[in-house]
Amino acid sequence: MFTIKRLNHIVLYVQDAQRALRFYRDLLGFQIVEAPSDQAVFLRANGSDNHHDLGLFGVGPDAAPLGAGRRVGLYHAAWEVATIDDLARAREALARFGALTGESDHGNSLSLYAADPDGNEIEVFWMIPRGEWESRGFGTRRLDLDGELARRAVAR
Repeated sequence: MFTIKRLNHIVLYVQDAQRALRFYRDLLGFQIVEAPSDQAVFLRANGSDNHHDLGLFGVGPDAAPLGAGRRVGLYHAAWEVATIDDLARAREALARFGALTGESDHGNSLSLYAADPDGNEIEVFWMIPRGEWESRGFGTRRLDLDGELARRAVAR
């Protein structure tokens, strides 16, 4: 047996790498690390020490888009933010861009869901401090981000 430490990066085939780049750079704050061509771009998340966290390979405007519903393939990539305030700013940005598709409280994390321009689902989440997990319980329920922000502001 071997040990897997963590996910290092993902690579997505997209219709147009420059269009996808604008989404990940302008909305989520990713930075270009390398761009060997206009349809091959490697990006690093703004809080990461990886060489790259995301690769985008443009395969052309005629490539079939993702279908809706049950399918085989990647479900989503999850990007963790450092603070609950970052999560609130992410929600505002995703909503403003029209990309926000859902919100959930999983007990151990607070999650936002969005779709990139090619329909790839992403999750942006804040990990709740481990000491709170048991008292909150697990499962998926409606996210009350404003309530969480208010409760945590009082505790500070």
